[in-house]
Amino acid sequence: MTAVRARLAAVLGWLAVLVLLTSAIAWVGPERLVAPWRAIDPRSLLIALALMFASYLIRTLRITRYFETALAGHFWSAFRLSSWHNLMNNLLPMRSGEVAFPVLMQRYYGLPAMKSVPVLLWFRLLDLQVVLLIGLAAGGHLLGIELEWLVLLTLALLLAPLAVYGVRGWLRGWIDGRDGRWAETLVSVLESLPDRPSRFIATLFWTWANWLVKLAALGWVLASLAPLTFAEGVLGAIGGDLTTVLPIHAPGGFGTYEAGVAVLLGPMVGEAKAVLAAAVNLHLFVLGTAILAAAASLLIRRPR
Repeated sequence: MTAVRARLAAVLGWLAVLVLLTSAIAWVGPERLVAPWRAIDPRSLLIALALMFASYLIRTLRITRYFETALAGHFWSAFRLSSWHNLMNNLLPMRSGEVAFPVLMQRYYGLPAMKSVPVLLWFRLLDLQVVLLIGLAAGGHLLGIELEWLVLLTLALLLAPLAVYGVRGWLRGWIDGRDGRWAETLVSVLESLPDRPSRFIATLFWTWANWLVKLAALGWVLASLAPLTFAEGVLGAIGGDLTTVLPIHAPGGFGTYEAGVAVLLGPMVGEAKAVLAAAVNLHLFVLGTAILAAAASLLIRRPR
């Protein structure tokens, strides 16, 4: 009965998304959605696709360098894992696609969820930090944030990973010598997090590299699809991507992704239809590249 209800809820969710998407296309007008793609320079589109593919490779490097022992010599199978994890995140609602990461890490490399889930959470916290920092740098002034608050927010976000790293060491020392299942579980979780400065810095580096490349691609595409500057395009892309990092994600991201883009672009672009058209087109580009990467990764053999 529970399974039937879950399937019914999924079907109703996708039907609601279909109705919402159809309504949005009808309101904006199909011609208005297609026109920017006809006008965009094919070379610019190819560069954006290359940058998105590069971001997928960098994301894979973040995983393989973190699990350097278990994933040694498995870069391309890790690319397959990362691509399908990314696609599931884009398609499934409410962050449920994150389950793909521990499931595939167990299936491909025999790593238990206790080893992979804490790392995934660490990656997501770094993703959120980097996206917010780039957003403040690209559009803090565009959003009207006062300089004092901008400096305080930037400092707080810069120090957040250091605080988490410091707390990890303190907790590890506090739990030493304690018995019980909860203590063993916490030790296992803590041991999955960065255990030395070099590992901590490397994770930060690959996270920054991934998001700088990805947001450069998305900002470029958005600025090519709408009358926006590159900085405004990056800001709009951040609005959409924040909805994929936070647990407010509709099936396929339809509706929530566009809302994230519109919230940040709305104050800068007066016409609502132009904002929605740009948001829908950017979302289609993101989904399209995710599907292409996942499809291409099927050519890669799973590890034995």
